[in-house]
Amino acid sequence: MKKTFTINISGTVFHIEEDAYEVLQKYLVNLKNHFGASDEGKEILADIEARIAEIFIEQGDKEQKVVTIDMVNSAIAIMGTPEDFNDEDEEQTEETDTDRKAAEDEAKRRRRLYRDPEHRVIGGVCGGLGAFFNMDPVVLRIIFVALFFITASAAFFAYIILWIAVPKAKNTAQRLEMRGQEATVKNIEKSIKEEMNDVKESFKKFKDSETYDKGKRNMEAAGDATYSVLKLILRVAVIVIGVMLIVTGFLGLLGFISSMVIGHSLVEGWPMIWSPEIETSGFFNHFVEPGVFNWGLIFIGLLAGIPLLAILFIGTKLVFRYRTNNTAIGLTMVGVWLIALVALMIMSVSQIGNFKNRSSFTETQTISCDSCQTLYLNVGDDKYKEYAKEDIEIDNMKIAVVDGEDVLLGRVKLDVERSGNNEFAVLIKKSSRGKTRELAKETSEGIIYRFERKDSTLWFDPYFILGENEKWRGQEVEITVKVPDGKAVHLNDNMVEIISDIENVSNTWDNDMVGKTWVMKPEGLTLKEASAVEESGKKENVK
Repeated sequence: MKKTFTINISGTVFHIEEDAYEVLQKYLVNLKNHFGASDEGKEILADIEARIAEIFIEQGDKEQKVVTIDMVNSAIAIMGTPEDFNDEDEEQTEETDTDRKAAEDEAKRRRRLYRDPEHRVIGGVCGGLGAFFNMDPVVLRIIFVALFFITASAAFFAYIILWIAVPKAKNTAQRLEMRGQEATVKNIEKSIKEEMNDVKESFKKFKDSETYDKGKRNMEAAGDATYSVLKLILRVAVIVIGVMLIVTGFLGLLGFISSMVIGHSLVEGWPMIWSPEIETSGFFNHFVEPGVFNWGLIFIGLLAGIPLLAILFIGTKLVFRYRTNNTAIGLTMVGVWLIALVALMIMSVSQIGNFKNRSSFTETQTISCDSCQTLYLNVGDDKYKEYAKEDIEIDNMKIAVVDGEDVLLGRVKLDVERSGNNEFAVLIKKSSRGKTRELAKETSEGIIYRFERKDSTLWFDPYFILGENEKWRGQEVEITVKVPDGKAVHLNDNMVEIISDIENVSNTWDNDMVGKTWVMKPEGLTLKEASAVEESGKKENVK
């Protein structure tokens, strides 16, 4: 038993004996060396392989399906070798009429009917019939059209049947069979070269034709026109963008300068914007160290102004197209902007550090009044009501202008608690923030707050005042009135301004506690009227 291989020829799988494989491989290599690696040569080899596959299928044993050495030799004999036609003389011998007629009859007998895809109008049926009968396909098309009217459309159905039943000539070997030529290596090569020459000649004629030149000129003109239109549109778009950047940069700079220098005069009445009556520098100087605001204003001006200048610069460059050293200008602006950003961040962190720690300072004053069973609490007159700027209030802080000087005012908070002895007392706790606890305590000691006593009545100022040149550091003043057991306090109606979450037995809200007298009992602060009712009820029960 001979050794076999499995090979693929033109998409068809065959089993081939070892000696047959060696002969076939040598034959195909010989053809490849002859035709070369060009596109034309590859196409010739592909058609030759397709024809060899057809020969193997026709000659093969359907049961064994093995290609033998005899089958390979037979296929080579049919196809021919390059040596067979390389040695032929260039001059062809003249054929006699008898020989020519015999050859034509033999070719006619070998012809097969295919649809010709290269000479088709619809399906290639007439082209295939013309090749089979050696007729002009135009004549056959005229006959089909005439039969269509004569046979009442029967020719149409005949054409459709032929279109479906007749296969299409897909490769060179089939196209040769369609014309009655033997599908040999020489004929395949000749057919492909003729097709390639026809294509080249057609393209050369088209290229040399007036239509090609005219079309080329039209395409070039259309390309130039399209380029000009696109260039014009791009130029207009660049100018429009440049104008928008100029307007944006100019208005931005104008608004920024007016806001920073003139005092927000262009944005007066906008929400969240301070009015021109506020002196911005004076306001911020209450919060930051001296000179910090001016430097901060400069840095903010650079941070906001440089991008606006860059927008204005880019816009003018787009519109007027002047040449400048963009790299030097750009790097300079970026460097200044980064320096301003870093400096502002460092300065901001430094100022935030002023609020890092909190400390407090407490003052205690005993209210000596042996005969006083009830202490009356009132809020004094607001001395700064006419001077305070009502549109500025931050964290219960206000600014008042007295004799041309700004005064920082802070709301106080008052609470009532049990006393540890038999005397009334007032505790004033002042607290503040600072960079260190020592600085925070020093700042809290600088808080100014006053209250006064007239007999059994205490008058509390509604605000505390920061000392001269003191900065806002979250200062607070908390007042605690200490009441002994069995004694009472009366909260005047105006105390609603300063009392803060006073605990009582009935859990009465601060707003409802004013205008009433409250007695300190072991269980807590109790409304005096309720206490009197309870005592009366106890006496009746005893009786």
